[in-house]
Amino acid sequence: MGSQEVLGQAARLASSGLLLQVLFRLITFVLNAFILRFLSKEIVGIVNVRLTLLYSTTIFLAREAFRRACLSGGAQRDWSQTLNLLWLTVPLGVFWSLFLGWIWLQLLEVPDPNAVPHYGTGVVLFGLSAVVELLGEPFWVLAQAHMFVKLKVIAESLSVILKSVLIAFLVLWLPHWGLYVFSLAQLFYTTVLVLCYVLYFKKLLGSSQSSKQQTLPVSRITDLLPSIPRSGAFVNWKEAKLTWSFFKQSFLKQILTEGERYVMTFLNVLNFGDQVLEREKDATLQKQEDIAVAAAVLESLLKLALLAGLTITVFGFAYSQLALDIYGGAMLSSGSGPVLLRSYCLYVLLLAVNGITECFTFAAMSKEQVDRYNFTMLALSSSFLVLSYLLTCWCGSVGFILANCFNMGIRITQSLCFIHRYYRKSPYRPLAGLHLSPVLIGAFALSGGITGVSEVFLCCEQGWPARLAHVAVGAFCLGATLGTAFLTETKLIHFLRTQLGVSRLTDKMT
Repeated sequence: MGSQEVLGQAARLASSGLLLQVLFRLITFVLNAFILRFLSKEIVGIVNVRLTLLYSTTIFLAREAFRRACLSGGAQRDWSQTLNLLWLTVPLGVFWSLFLGWIWLQLLEVPDPNAVPHYGTGVVLFGLSAVVELLGEPFWVLAQAHMFVKLKVIAESLSVILKSVLIAFLVLWLPHWGLYVFSLAQLFYTTVLVLCYVLYFKKLLGSSQSSKQQTLPVSRITDLLPSIPRSGAFVNWKEAKLTWSFFKQSFLKQILTEGERYVMTFLNVLNFGDQVLEREKDATLQKQEDIAVAAAVLESLLKLALLAGLTITVFGFAYSQLALDIYGGAMLSSGSGPVLLRSYCLYVLLLAVNGITECFTFAAMSKEQVDRYNFTMLALSSSFLVLSYLLTCWCGSVGFILANCFNMGIRITQSLCFIHRYYRKSPYRPLAGLHLSPVLIGAFALSGGITGVSEVFLCCEQGWPARLAHVAVGAFCLGATLGTAFLTETKLIHFLRTQLGVSRLTDKMT
């Protein structure tokens, strides 16, 4: 695969991932708005924080390090050893599921059975769903390594949509099931997700005429199962050591990613009802063509993430109260709800930029650099947990978001320093992606001011005609801002048109 094909595939993979996240957030938003009219805030809070934390912690600790180590390997390797290493995520997942499930049931405060029924069953089923998802890990890594973009889009979209439909049906017809609804839906989601990958590879490997099948390192579906390689070693020990390095870092990163939920879960600083509102060597040693490709992708993705984050932040400030009023009525739109959502809009901006910079940083780091970075993560994890607790005691729920903003700011700074050093001796400056034209900055500022004034006079106690007028003002400002971005950010537009076009052409040829 040539550099231009890699560039196109990378652009398409990143854009599809971004679109998937937007789709999932929209589905979750609409679904929660529906659920809140049938179930209590306490049940939704338990699901969104405690049970989701159990699932995400099990999944993260069992597979994150394996994913990063196996995806960082070169094309010349024994894939049977890599697949054997990936299958170790299943017993590891069983261990973490049992251990964490015991903590969730025996050491944490058990919710009132009358307000949150079937909590024990919910813990068991969420832990089981994590183990089921790990059964598809070898298939996921193989698909990701060979850039099967459509497979990821279809599998994740289908599983999320079917899960949402099942939740809506059960909530509507069986609301008294409580946590049964979300637990069964979560197990159904992971089962559908794994089946999509298994059935795809079964069909692909059964077709000898497929060009994709000819590029795979396996020829039968059974080759994906654990086996004894010809080399004799069950796993590649270089990958195994890299996995251990990533595991130490992943443990700390999980604290930084889900720190506020751990504080809420273990310290009980908020009640369950309030919790419903929280929610990719050195450059001098590489070929110049590869450096240019990486720099072009990084610069464009940084620009795209910055524009998306700024759009959400600017318009989110003026439409948070209206969104919450439509979402959950006066229960959410009054009090601290709008302030929480406005703060979260700022956090989304930092989250978008950090996702791109940290992805590149971790992909470019050597094993020694990863080990050194672990010490920094340890200090950052400790300070983040302390800051989360202090800010929560000082300013309530908003404190969690402020602590996360501080966390993201520090991580972005570290990644930017690494990227600057990485490209210091090359003519490429991918961090230029964080620079916007003055005209576009002015458009964002003007839109923020206009929509802010519109909120004061038109939202949200003036009736639906005023609300619709407020929405119309926002739509006009959004269109003007996006038009300005289209005219000023010509390099980004050219990149997206060119590379996404290359990806579509490549798919047609294969």
